[in-house]
Amino acid sequence: MKEYERKQLLERIGRESATVGATIPDEVALDGEAFPLREFVFEMKRVDAVPPERREEVEDAKRNLRRARRERAERLEEAALDYAEGETLAEEIIGIDRALNALESLGSTTDIEREMRAKETADQKRWYNFLQKALGRESESSRGRGRGGSAGRGR
Repeated sequence: MKEYERKQLLERIGRESATVGATIPDEVALDGEAFPLREFVFEMKRVDAVPPERREEVEDAKRNLRRARRERAERLEEAALDYAEGETLAEEIIGIDRALNALESLGSTTDIEREMRAKETADQKRWYNFLQKALGRESESSRGRGRGGSAGRGR
């Protein structure tokens, strides 16, 4: 492979938009074993949130995929390859990136949902406290604290 071809492939795998329209490989070799990547990603995406008993499995898969991507990118950068091998390697890297994007979005969805529930609960508490004050049913501990009441004025 010529040096300019290698640079083109490296630039391609580094593009943020590289995964648009890319397909996730059916299988990818992780630690010398075939891993059914497409099946795993689609299985995880089918559920609304990753079940607690599968979170560690998903985190392990992401860690292994990141390592596999890094190893393949180093090989593309340094190994003596012909252009066809480099092209195949670049496609595999982009497919791994697409799978990683899909798996990364699983974790953020549950975090966003948890954050939304916490904000909703806080909003409900503020609304409840507002209504209590507006209806004159505020707690005894908050009465007379700098709100214009006669407490502490010494009339």
